[in-house]
Amino acid sequence: MDDPELLRYSRQIMLPGVGVEGQQRLQEAHAVIMGLGGLGSPVAAYLAAAGVGRLTLVDPDHVEVTNLQRQILHTDADIGRDKVESAARRLAAMNPNCRVETRAERLDVDAMTTLFAKADVVLDGTDNFASRGAINRAAVASGTPLVSGAVIRFEGQLTTFDYRDPEAACYHCLYGEGGGDEDTCAANGVLASLPGVIGSLQATEALKLLIGLPTLSGRLLIVDATNMQFREIRLRRDPDCPVCGQRPA
Repeated sequence: MDDPELLRYSRQIMLPGVGVEGQQRLQEAHAVIMGLGGLGSPVAAYLAAAGVGRLTLVDPDHVEVTNLQRQILHTDADIGRDKVESAARRLAAMNPNCRVETRAERLDVDAMTTLFAKADVVLDGTDNFASRGAINRAAVASGTPLVSGAVIRFEGQLTTFDYRDPEAACYHCLYGEGGGDEDTCAANGVLASLPGVIGSLQATEALKLLIGLPTLSGRLLIVDATNMQFREIRLRRDPDCPVCGQRPA
C-alpha cells in the first residue's frame, strides 16, 4: 500500500487484529454481492469504503421509485437504470481504489458456482427464498463462505455460513424450502432503516471473515426492531440436508 492508502485506512489499520496485514488482505480480496437493493446497498458501500479490492455486483433489476425509500445507493436520477450500473457509479465515487465489476443478469446455479469459486466471500442481499436457495446451493458447491441477511417488516436476520468448515450448517439446514413469493418486502413492507442495520452487519461479518477474525458462523442473529431486541440461536448442520448433507465430514 502507498502512503495515501495508509492514510485513507488509518483508523482501521490501528485496530488490534487488523493492522497493515489485515488491510492488505482486504485489498487483495474479492467479494460477490448478490442483489443491490436495501441490503446490498450498505453492504457494497461499506466494503468499498473499507478497502476491499474487488467487488462483483450481480442484480438483473432496474431502479424503481419504490426502491428509493431504503436502497441508498440509488437516487431519482437513477430510475430506469440497471441497479448494478447505478451502484457501480456511486462506489467509484466513494473509493476509486476499489475495482467494481457488474453482472446485470439473473445467473443460474452453475454460473453462480463458477463465479463464487473465484471469490473469497459471497453476500446475499436478495429478497426471496428461491434466490437465496439457489445462492446457497452455489456457495455450498464452490465452498465459498456466504454471509446471509434478510429483512421484512420490522424484523431482520443475519448469519455467516462458512463452507470452509465441513461441519458448518447451510441455509437449507435452517429454512428448508422456505416460504413463497408472498414473503417479500414488496408484499409485506419494511422499515426504511432496517436494511441499513442488517446490511451494515453483513458488511461487518464479511470484513471480519476476510481479515481472519471470528464471525457469526454457527449462530443466527435475530433483530426485532419493534422492541429493539437482539437475540441469537445456535445452528447445527442437518446430516440429511439434500444440499450440504453429502459434503465429506
